[in-house]
Amino acid sequence: MSEDCQKIGDCADTRIQRLYEYLDGALTHRDLEEVKGHLEECTECAGEYDLECIIRSVVKRSCTEKAPSTLKVSIMARISEIKLEAGH
Repeated sequence: MSEDCQKIGDCADTRIQRLYEYLDGALTHRDLEEVKGHLEECTECAGEYDLECIIRSVVKRSCTEKAPSTLKVSIMARISEIKLEAGH
């Protein structure tokens, strides 16, 4: 934990929000440099940064995966069956 984090108690709340903004590119140039410098000094925040990068990577990858075409066929077949059953 850096001296800066010790002054605010810990990094958990205040710094984590800044990490999200840093990763989202939602900071000014000055703030980007401040957070980048902090990450170089604070192993706790650097670990949180690494974890968030992994999480974002996994989420991004999973959002691009496509279901197999056979799944669509089986779902549509089941919908047709349910419609037929409901009509009787």
